[in-house]
Amino acid sequence: MDSVEKGAATSVSNPRGRPSRGRPPKLQRNSRGGQGRGVEKPPHLAALILARGGSKGIPLKNIKHLAGVPLIGWVLRAALDSGAFQSVWVSTDHDEIENVAKQFGAQVHRRSSEVSKDSSTSLDAIIEFLNYHNEVDIVGNIQATSPCLHPTDLQKVAEMIREEGYDSVFSVVRRHQFRWSEIQKGVREVTEPLNLNPAKRPRRQDWDGELYENGSFYFAKRHLIEMGYLQGGKMAYYEMRAEHSVDIDVDIDWPIAEQRVLRYGYFGKEKLKEIKLLVCNIDGCLTNGHIYVSGDQKEIISYDVKDAIGISLLKKSGIEVRLISERACSKQTLSSLKLDCKMEVSISDKLAVVDEWRKEMGLCWKEVAYLGNEVSDEECLKRVGLSGAPADACSTAQKAVGYICKCNGGRGAIREFAEHIFLLMEKVSHLYSRFQLQPPCRRTSNIIFNPNPQLSHYITRLILNSCAVATHPPWPPKNLAAQA
Repeated sequence: MDSVEKGAATSVSNPRGRPSRGRPPKLQRNSRGGQGRGVEKPPHLAALILARGGSKGIPLKNIKHLAGVPLIGWVLRAALDSGAFQSVWVSTDHDEIENVAKQFGAQVHRRSSEVSKDSSTSLDAIIEFLNYHNEVDIVGNIQATSPCLHPTDLQKVAEMIREEGYDSVFSVVRRHQFRWSEIQKGVREVTEPLNLNPAKRPRRQDWDGELYENGSFYFAKRHLIEMGYLQGGKMAYYEMRAEHSVDIDVDIDWPIAEQRVLRYGYFGKEKLKEIKLLVCNIDGCLTNGHIYVSGDQKEIISYDVKDAIGISLLKKSGIEVRLISERACSKQTLSSLKLDCKMEVSISDKLAVVDEWRKEMGLCWKEVAYLGNEVSDEECLKRVGLSGAPADACSTAQKAVGYICKCNGGRGAIREFAEHIFLLMEKVSHLYSRFQLQPPCRRTSNIIFNPNPQLSHYITRLILNSCAVATHPPWPPKNLAAQA
């Protein structure tokens, strides 16, 4: 469980999304929001994620894929699964962001151009939202750029607002950083310590550190927002765990945030289980979908050797890999690839075949992964425990999956999805080790793979750290070290 500390908070100068207007007011309890109203329905708490399309640092940052999921999807998943809100909204001016928000189950408020300018504040957009939604009593403004947010954080803050009578609650993180006064250029001054005595520098373990806003969320009641504040009245902070405190503003944050999410992110209500079967569509996943026909009418296909290696690594880790296609592929051609995988072709009902394979192996659906790219894969993608699609998959398939690859079909998508499976299985193994439980199948720590070059440093560190924490066998195993 997350450790939570909360306390009465003093005013904070110029918080994110609020213009400087002096010290926030101390409000008297009023009737709105369920105070003194007798037996009535609870106040309406709405989650609101602001996501305009004109991001300058990273274009369309809010729907750029982070660890296979649109950035905004991570906080929408946490908000919806928390059960703390009567409604979950995305305020946007962009069609693509609207479509993604609806795919995740959020409602959409189309914000006006007046509050979508570079100079517009978060408060401007929130006030506009309230003008259109009189039913809302409390707004939980959640930042789309905080992908490690968990439902438990939101549940506890909602309780602070509803049960403990706070007018506003905002998120903070504890940091152990020494601050020094800034010296302007051309001024002959010396810097001064702001929060330490240099003659008695404390050790980290002897110092509680300081609390900083991390921008993950700001909850406030309507009457406070209408006065022009997101923080005021009876205030409290909510301290988030440091590993969950991630904010993305520039490109350099992206690979670091991606690996933080893979290790500490929230992946949904269903508990992760060890994957024991991967089913992969042939045309468009194993291959790029192109078919070449020779002069003697023989079918020729191409595939990426990286995908063959990915399949081999999965099998070595104890994960069965099987191939499926609705087209009458040439089994002779496929067998020449020497993938040593069971396959079925000319299949009109893929779900029935995968279900038969699952029962044959004695698995539950959560132990099955599926990589698909076509409309015919949709039902399988929705049913399995772990689903993925290549970057060039059809929109129907992409809407149904939990992970969208950066690679196209036939160009490394299987290898990338295999790496994603390995990382998630490390997460499962870590949980089993933490609670001293025996995993139901072999761990994947004996597998060496070559991740995306841009992320190789971070992924390698992540796996090494996971192995160390979970007391896995020595890394790398001697028999595979030479292959690395």
